[in-house]
Amino acid sequence: MFEFFKKLFSPIIAVLDFITKYFKTIVFLTIIYVLFFNNTDETSSSNKSFANLQKIELSGEILDVSKVMENIEKAKNDTNIKGVLLVVDSPGGAVAPSVEIAYAIKELKELKPVVVYASGVIASGSYYASIWSDKIIANPGSMVGSIGVIMQGFEVSELMEKIGISTQTIKAGKYKESGTPTRKWFDYEEEQLKSVINATYNMFITDVANARNLDIKNHTSFADARVFTSFQAKEVGLIDEVATISYAQSVLIELAKVEKPVWKKEDKFEKFMDKLMSQVISKVLMSFSSSLKAY
Repeated sequence: MFEFFKKLFSPIIAVLDFITKYFKTIVFLTIIYVLFFNNTDETSSSNKSFANLQKIELSGEILDVSKVMENIEKAKNDTNIKGVLLVVDSPGGAVAPSVEIAYAIKELKELKPVVVYASGVIASGSYYASIWSDKIIANPGSMVGSIGVIMQGFEVSELMEKIGISTQTIKAGKYKESGTPTRKWFDYEEEQLKSVINATYNMFITDVANARNLDIKNHTSFADARVFTSFQAKEVGLIDEVATISYAQSVLIELAKVEKPVWKKEDKFEKFMDKLMSQVISKVLMSFSSSLKAY
């Protein structure tokens, strides 16, 4: 019984543990920032006005993409920014936000060059997010690919029976209870869920084929949820080059036709806080979410 309720309330416990663990650090860093770094705002803002290149990071699980989308939109509307470097290190995540980033990059590319640099993992949803860029360059040690879609769930009927818990359901619609963890899925529910998975997968491989000029008939050679090394990924056409970040930067500078490259500076404290909040949000969403995931 205790273990059941422990699992039931684990998302809330995880968030509270995270807040408790880092609360003092957050308060301390906030004070330090206000006392020592707040007076540099005028200097940093003047430097930003001369920036003509921007780096945007896509890291961790793709769930809450509001900050990434905000950065893309700022780069899109800033006439001073002539090119964008998207640095990716992510195993993927939910399908919808991955697609959202992909098409935001596609729109951005129409206005200014975008180069993707895979610093670690560029897989599934994060690869989807990157496909419409001008170039995809991967670190020699990167893992690439995993083009696939998955939906998972628990089946806890036996556990519920042992501890004396049963469900009561009132529903309208034959498929309304599809994916429930309280019983084994019916065959017709499983078939319907498979159709959703297959349709999403077909969308994924179609977009990859179109963006990367690959033959969709040969999709098993570059997709099928296979994971590639950087060199293998280049052979099948998923990336353009295997190199370091300095090379990726030089490619962007060339595409952007910038004579004197100046990178837009990031507010380190703001970046830290954004990353921290993103981790909290991701933990909550991952605990409660049962949506399609591109991992």
